[in-house]
Amino acid sequence: MSNHVPHDPLYSLLREMVLAAGMIGILVLGLYAHTGSMPPLVVVESSSMIHEENGEVGSIDAGDLVLVHRQPMETVITFAEASNPSHPNFGYEQHGMAGDVIIYDKNGEGGTPIIHRAILEVVAHTTQTPNRSVAPDAPSNEHCPDGGSFDDALLDQDGQIGTCIMTWNVPGTNVVNATTISLSFDGDEAGYYDCKRLAHANVEPYLVVWNWTPSQEGMLTLGDNNHCSVDQGSSAVNGSVGVHSASGVVKPVRDSWLIGVAGGELPWLGTVKLALNTAPGSPGTVYVPNSSYLALFVLVTAVLAAPLVLEPVLRRLVVGAPELKLAEDELEEE
Repeated sequence: MSNHVPHDPLYSLLREMVLAAGMIGILVLGLYAHTGSMPPLVVVESSSMIHEENGEVGSIDAGDLVLVHRQPMETVITFAEASNPSHPNFGYEQHGMAGDVIIYDKNGEGGTPIIHRAILEVVAHTTQTPNRSVAPDAPSNEHCPDGGSFDDALLDQDGQIGTCIMTWNVPGTNVVNATTISLSFDGDEAGYYDCKRLAHANVEPYLVVWNWTPSQEGMLTLGDNNHCSVDQGSSAVNGSVGVHSASGVVKPVRDSWLIGVAGGELPWLGTVKLALNTAPGSPGTVYVPNSSYLALFVLVTAVLAAPLVLEPVLRRLVVGAPELKLAEDELEEE
């Protein structure tokens, strides 16, 4: 004799909900263990990183989910380094171009993060102790009366935070001990960076950093689809609009502003979140390529249809299994 538990629809529903929640929890924890960041995924909202108007797998399109790997700034490989044949990281690519794509907070002020490529890094070569008698929020020239840029997060030789950077290095290039940074990504001075724009009078087809005095150590960043309009504005690259935060144009990206490095992408799946996002200032699905909708529809259809296709096949396999016949015989004997 065997006891059968009566079928309870509510019990079955609760069991399925618990199982689904458990699977989602395991997935999120697994992604956290892999990336080291929480949340481990971000949804791309804009078209600043697209390579093809109709979208493509392998580059970052609006509506894609991107894994966020928590890494220190010193592990980030810039375009300048990855495109330099004499550099150990030459040939390294992520998301369709040389170098890493990073996710960062604009000037460390929060808000919607930016996901753009790290083009180059500026680091201090020589420093000078600043005037310690001025207010912390005083202009840079008051902190550094002899010139240079006041970096309020860099350790000075006197052991205190805040120093005047007098000259700069750009790793992966021939810029060493320079008071200002001028660098042409023309394939000669540095790896070729195509601006994907028409060249005309005084406008080159490649990226040119000209006579730039950085305000602090950090990364110069640029969206792959922004036609060489760098996030740090016209002080770094002529004609750049720059990315703005509450305090103004974004400065070179510091380690403390770095959220993570973009890893693998899950294409199209973030489109649903963008469609449901009604927050003020959100672009919604405006920048999502049309092909992404079709791809998402095909993917969802395949996922929903898979159980209907697989269930009959699995049932045939189970029904014909000798183990099932043995179990039925044992139940009859009881």
